[in-house]
Amino acid sequence: MDNKGTGMIILMADDDEDDRFDAKMAMKEATVVNELRFVENGEELLDYLYQRNQFSDPASSPRPGLILLDLNMPRMDGREALEVIKSDPELKRIPVVVLTTSKADEDIIKTADLGANSYIQKPVTFDGLVEVMKTLSKYWIEIVNRTPQSESD
Repeated sequence: MDNKGTGMIILMADDDEDDRFDAKMAMKEATVVNELRFVENGEELLDYLYQRNQFSDPASSPRPGLILLDLNMPRMDGREALEVIKSDPELKRIPVVVLTTSKADEDIIKTADLGANSYIQKPVTFDGLVEVMKTLSKYWIEIVNRTPQSESD
């Protein structure tokens, strides 16, 4: 596996169009070269991960190396999706970073109990988001020796 992770897909689950746009621009500003893909809720996240429905083509829906997960989304929220991901032997090793506006202690505790790898409150400024993206890239892509997903990864 490439220790630098430059080919790693980052999948962001967030229902807010502005937040998705800001994340894309912040990654560009932070010079993160990894591809950032988006889904809009927990159901789409699971569809992507299980390659179902509009994500059924494995070539266009490769397994992400990192998931950025908002908690408060329609249809299926981030907590529910996290529980499914971390209870599935095929998905549980994908790092999940909760990136949300919630400061609630119960959300921090619940997502940790469900297996989230990190919990980050979304910054209120674009510059703050750029710094978060730089830090995420440095840690999850450059520093961490990540566990391979499977024999074929």
